[in-house]
Amino acid sequence: MTSVRLGAVELGGTKVICLVGSDPGHIVAQTRIATGKPAETLAQVLAFLQREVSRGGPLAAIGIASFGPLELRRSHPRHGFITRSPKPGWAYVDVVGPARRALGVPVGFDTDVNAAALGEGRWGAARGLDTFVYLTVGTGIGAGAVVQGRIIHGLGHPEMGHLSVPHQPGDHFTGQCPFHGDCWEGMASGAAVAARWDRPAEQLDGDTLRAAARLEAGYLAAGLRNIVYTIAPQRIVIGGSVTALPELFPLVRADLREALAGYPGLGEHGAEDFVVPPALGPLAGPAGALVLAHRAMAT
Repeated sequence: MTSVRLGAVELGGTKVICLVGSDPGHIVAQTRIATGKPAETLAQVLAFLQREVSRGGPLAAIGIASFGPLELRRSHPRHGFITRSPKPGWAYVDVVGPARRALGVPVGFDTDVNAAALGEGRWGAARGLDTFVYLTVGTGIGAGAVVQGRIIHGLGHPEMGHLSVPHQPGDHFTGQCPFHGDCWEGMASGAAVAARWDRPAEQLDGDTLRAAARLEAGYLAAGLRNIVYTIAPQRIVIGGSVTALPELFPLVRADLREALAGYPGLGEHGAEDFVVPPALGPLAGPAGALVLAHRAMAT
């Protein structure tokens, strides 16, 4: 990455992180904005970027990593829009257009999880690999897959959080997904943890906390089995608030080994560096937005 001035925006369901810099080690300005109504939120984002242009000079490009679903097909008339979002007021909102008009620079655009995958691939836990998956387990479950150095795109963003998973033994929870009930997100997201135990993960303690971590690990491993067999990643990076459950990563690794049942018999699947937390932590998404900006500048 060259030391150009780039703008980066991670647009989340509850907050927006904006920064100006060239890479995670060279950030010259940063702010956090509460995600409110679309027009007000985007106005605050653009005001921050315009202030930084006035203070430090022009930006070469902007990268926007957003919650979805998104229209990512460049040939589509709504490219750059959030589409059928369940977040009130945010369905069919143009995100890229206002930024391009206000700043007059190229704008890179992708999902927040795809951006986080790019950030971890450039500077973090997947550095040096060309096929890996970044999974976030928070309010929902989302994943970005990089295959042979390229983010997977098709008709839309792959919705790995809605994969089917078997119920863990003795678990009769019906699931929280409004579309599928007991899909992976419906059974293992932060919202599912809160609904199953009547309070969010960070408020659990004692035997309940240990039981929640044990059950969460089983569901995560069940979903990761699908990803291992479909994408054959060299590494899986898992971030998000639910990963704060105690001893979750050792439990997931052990359960994944059991779920794979010795097939295809690759030693890498049992290694401690196969399923790992993000090296960039909460900066993974904004760092990935810098990668989007750099790519937009180069096209």
